[in-house]
Amino acid sequence: MMLPRKKKSGGDTPKPRTVSRMAAVQALYQMDMAGTDVTDVISQFMRVDIPPAEADGENPEGREALVDLGGADATFFSEIVKGVVRRQREIDPLVDQQLRTGWRLVRVDSILRAILRAGVFELLERRDVPARVTINEYINIAKAFFEADEPKVVNGVLDKIAHKVRAKEFEAPGEGG
Repeated sequence: MMLPRKKKSGGDTPKPRTVSRMAAVQALYQMDMAGTDVTDVISQFMRVDIPPAEADGENPEGREALVDLGGADATFFSEIVKGVVRRQREIDPLVDQQLRTGWRLVRVDSILRAILRAGVFELLERRDVPARVTINEYINIAKAFFEADEPKVVNGVLDKIAHKVRAKEFEAPGEGG
């Protein structure tokens, strides 16, 4: 399982859906890299308890802990992972259309690919979550893993897709029919 490069600062406890999104990205990454079956990876993540950081800020293995998955919304986590798998043939072309000419999703870093797929799935199916919230959540996840331009890529790709699949959310008051 890949862990992000840093934890959130400030000691804030992440919300259950934030924890679920982070876990879903890691599960999708594991499936992509190891070819793990969706049922197996969901089962593994529901059993895993990542040890919290020690008082001095480091855990015994010398790497920063993600979050305690016990704080995750198990149903939300499972819906994201299963939904990405179920709709991947629709999601991947949507992302491909937003990438720079000559780039395809298969050429993108595996973690970035998992972030984009999960974000697009939420934009397509989770209408109960505002598009701007979804975009912001996945930008923050990208920031947990990357220091370079990847969070900007997540923002650009998800924003363009959100404007297509949820155009009404971006209309100014009084616009539309």
